Amino acid sequence: MARIAFIGLGAMGYPMAGHLASSGHEVTVYNRTQATAEKWVQEYSGRFATAPAAAVEQAEFVMCCVGNDDDLRAVTLGPEGAFAAMVKDSVFVDHTTASAQIARELAEEASRRGFAFLDAPVSGGQAGAQNGVLTIMVGGEPDVYARVGPVLQSYAQMHRLMGGVGSGQLTKMVNQICIGGLLQGVSEALHFAQSAGLDAEAAMSVISKGAAQSWQLENRYKTMLAGEFDFGFAVEWMRKDFSIVFDEARRNGAVLPVTALVDQFYAEVEVMGGKRWDTSSLIARLPVKK
Repeated sequence: MARIAFIGLGAMGYPMAGHLASSGHEVTVYNRTQATAEKWVQEYSGRFATAPAAAVEQAEFVMCCVGNDDDLRAVTLGPEGAFAAMVKDSVFVDHTTASAQIARELAEEASRRGFAFLDAPVSGGQAGAQNGVLTIMVGGEPDVYARVGPVLQSYAQMHRLMGGVGSGQLTKMVNQICIGGLLQGVSEALHFAQSAGLDAEAAMSVISKGAAQSWQLENRYKTMLAGEFDFGFAVEWMRKDFSIVFDEARRNGAVLPVTALVDQFYAEVEVMGGKRWDTSSLIARLPVKK
């Protein structure tokens, strides 16, 4: 068992850190809102620290899951940041969905200070985190990944090294592009089925066993038909992720017309009051017959 620090106890980080503790690891947590860290300690065995640097002082592995590039800089750099107190030859594993650029910047800084860095964004949503069945896309050196792999098993059903530093974040961008397009497709399919007078639920149950099958279709069509969106991955989070995608696309020359259109549709959902609705709420823009 390892000494581990976990930074960021949001909707994803809280259960992920819990799985580490339940697996027998010695876990110290840090969260910007201390009350959340105190609650976590009451629920799981472990300790909390009042600053990132204090959390990582004895850690072999440091896991981090915060909001964006700026949040990541805030918890890693500076006198109270994690990087100021990382143990030599330890590993910082960043589960934040962030830019590939900051992953490379932090990896370079980590190397200069004598420890390793992996970018390891996750997919599977809050339910995946709670159930310990996340998919993790990793960027970094193979030997470092080999060291961390057994720890990731605590909350992952699948993890894979995708290439050098930044490759994990790039793969997560691919993931978000697919999800946005799929959900818009499912929304339009449900709208078309109802407009044509079909039993939309029956149609989805049939086509989900054929070539149209996808996780989004099978797990979201019933709640989409019911107009239920108070769960899952929030629209405002997806738009944050899309902004990262578009920044990267401007650098690499990728052309993403459908993703850009879906982002516009999510902007409309936000105007409807749906910033915290699940990403399947794209269907809310379309007239759904009851």
